[in-house]
Amino acid sequence: IFLFSLRTLKGGGPALEELALEGDPNSINFTVPMRQHKDCNFSYAGLKTPVRLAIESRNLCTDDIPISSATEEDRQLRANIAASFQRIAVLHLEDRCQRAVEWALKMRPSIKNFVVSGGVASNQYVRTRLNHIAEKNGLQLVSPPPSLCTDNGVMIAWTGIEHFVPGRFEDPPPADEPDDMQVT
Repeated sequence: IFLFSLRTLKGGGPALEELALEGDPNSINFTVPMRQHKDCNFSYAGLKTPVRLAIESRNLCTDDIPISSATEEDRQLRANIAASFQRIAVLHLEDRCQRAVEWALKMRPSIKNFVVSGGVASNQYVRTRLNHIAEKNGLQLVSPPPSLCTDNGVMIAWTGIEHFVPGRFEDPPPADEPDDMQVT
């Protein structure tokens, strides 16, 4: 099984997904981050400034006005930004997952499953798009039910337990080892 654990942005994921359903994902032309890098790393840092600029250029009021109190026009603008952000963020994730799957299949052609876990795996749009990656590569997408897709800390801890119990772990470095030599 090829395990690919995804980390959500802090909070707001379900609210973003819900609002994005009301928006036009092609209304704002955000750029997919890190397209020039041909590795499996990903980062959403390159989307922060364009999102902020989209908010500012549309004169959206960001003074703690809940979406439920926003005008219809303001809500639609927010929904368009959310949908456009979600589309590009997931395109970025798709690119990286495709590379990771290709790499994993080269190393182990017998892989049959593509496992997606973590909080972001509760997002139906993410699941749908990553299922396309799985199908394209002849894999089965395996993911817990959305109600069990929790913060990655839980998934990482569970993976640690699964490795610890049968004795698959390394002892921590000695306490007197310099910090720059420690692996975290």
